[in-house]
Amino acid sequence: MRHRTTVVFLLVSAAWGTAFMATKVGLRSLPPALFAAVRFTLAAALLFALASARSDRLRPHSRAEWVPILTGGVFTIGVHHAFLFTGQQYVESAVAAVLLGLVPVITPALTRLTASAERLTPVGAVGVTFGFVGVVVIANPDPSNLFGSDVHGVALVLASAVAFALGAVLTHDAKSALPLVSTQAWMMLVGAVFLHVTTFVLPWESYADAVWTLDAVAALAYLSVVAGAGGFLLYFWLLDRIGPVEVSLLEYVIPVFAAIAGWVALGETLTVTTVVGFASIFVGFVLVKRGAIRAELRRMRTGRWVGTNDAD
Repeated sequence: MRHRTTVVFLLVSAAWGTAFMATKVGLRSLPPALFAAVRFTLAAALLFALASARSDRLRPHSRAEWVPILTGGVFTIGVHHAFLFTGQQYVESAVAAVLLGLVPVITPALTRLTASAERLTPVGAVGVTFGFVGVVVIANPDPSNLFGSDVHGVALVLASAVAFALGAVLTHDAKSALPLVSTQAWMMLVGAVFLHVTTFVLPWESYADAVWTLDAVAALAYLSVVAGAGGFLLYFWLLDRIGPVEVSLLEYVIPVFAAIAGWVALGETLTVTTVVGFASIFVGFVLVKRGAIRAELRRMRTGRWVGTNDAD
């Protein structure tokens, strides 16, 4: 399927964009780090069951197979969510969205630390800038919140963005023969253990504070199955094929799906500024992916021309 990468990109964006609604519901009655820990524990259990049903090899056999498990589990899942949820205690959601929008800016810099460094062209850099502007416009943060936020909260959310980008870079460079589902199962288990430990370390986290309402359980189920097991499985499949720089552009499409989901499910208004943000993100994508778009248009033209000749 020629357009599989595009379809998977949109599926991950949709899964993680709609996850914002479920997260809001779950956080009403569950402590943040505990919420994330249980979410990834369930996702890991689901993936282990899937790997067993597929008769995939479950156990890593070499250091090379443990590298992506540990780097992805610790950075992409554990550290990222621990910093993000802790930081969101001090900053507005819009500020957090803007800070996470820096992931596509941070990632190209981090790739220079690796042997297989990706390069972002000047035009691509302009595209990334357009995308970031689009995120800012959609998030529409109050300037007083953006510049007056608790410095600790800003630092923690920014650290979560760095951790996510670093996890993508390190995981992409690691080569493993372990099946993808098994790798993801172990990765989520490592992240879940890290987050469970975090719940004991953070003074405001407590298992006793959890209230298991029906809404919380439903949100947890959605985040574990769709955004957790499904979303991360597709994310790492995508990372392996297009690399950390291009996959980081998810952070520009996720707010689009979050805004659309809020409009459809919660009755939130799509303002003119939101539409402008969509347009800015679209322009950014065209600039970053202009080579792939030109190649696809050439294939389409060639296909039609060949088809016409065949018909004659």
